[in-house]
Amino acid sequence: MASTRTTVRVGDRELSVSNLDKVLYPGTGTTKAEVLRYYVDVAEVMLPHLAGRPVTLKRFPDGVEAEGFFEKRCPPHAPEWMGTVQLGREGRDKPGKVGSGGKVVDHCDLSEVAALAWAANMGALELHVPMGAAPDTTIPTAVVFDLDPGAPADVRTCAEVALHIREVLDGLHLRSYPKTSGSKGLQLYVPVHDPDLTYDRTRNFSQAVAQLLETRLPDLVVSKQLKTLRPGKVLIDWYQNHLTKTTVCAYSLRARPRPTASTPLTWDEVDDAATEDEGALVFDLDDVRARVAEHGDLFADVASLRQELPALGG
Repeated sequence: MASTRTTVRVGDRELSVSNLDKVLYPGTGTTKAEVLRYYVDVAEVMLPHLAGRPVTLKRFPDGVEAEGFFEKRCPPHAPEWMGTVQLGREGRDKPGKVGSGGKVVDHCDLSEVAALAWAANMGALELHVPMGAAPDTTIPTAVVFDLDPGAPADVRTCAEVALHIREVLDGLHLRSYPKTSGSKGLQLYVPVHDPDLTYDRTRNFSQAVAQLLETRLPDLVVSKQLKTLRPGKVLIDWYQNHLTKTTVCAYSLRARPRPTASTPLTWDEVDDAATEDEGALVFDLDDVRARVAEHGDLFADVASLRQELPALGG
């Protein structure tokens, strides 16, 4: 079928988009036009969490019921105004040799609303980012705790574990910020700003917290990725604190039957969710729009708060 192209104005750019009536979420009838509109609507709160980061696109050009694929390298047909970001130190040392065949990979820098709309037009429903940002992506700007439930554990169990992690972090005078993964788990971010910080330190820190809670709550928490240990428990995935690892960006859609999104939360919502029915903490694109209108960016401090990571766990 021939592509139907339309030129639209997004921000200060003119953008050629195609097949806006294509259904990307058959279960809800959500079209590419609706996905593109969602990303334009949330751009103001989402861009601070994307800009300057080597974004990995997870593309579903034929919708969520077809097989998707990850794309790290910014494609040659990207607009000429699209910036790029590498995993490494810009202007200091050679960039990290990360990518196919050990070659340096130029990732798209989604730093403006038109770039975000372009990615949506490419069928990039999911946008995944590392903890590092330009000009030196080898320096993590946050510690992440990725909470992944093993059935029959669910998001309620994740909420319970999140509250225990928060208690530990509060004792270390560290503020933390929760969000849904948009899938079945939760993620906690601890923003840190230290020009000498390394991924070894953030990984050791997160591992120490995970192992502490595994010792305290052996029936609830697991810190190892062995599948045999996970049924009925929540994996605190500290492995995500690595140069090449990514997590789904705040406000990104997910390729689920419904157009759910990774949604920043208040701690009161996490507290409530620990005792609510399974269906709590699931938000689709319309829910997120309403939440942004009501709360603004609940994740704003993750992009700006300066905290020092204590010397814990090595």
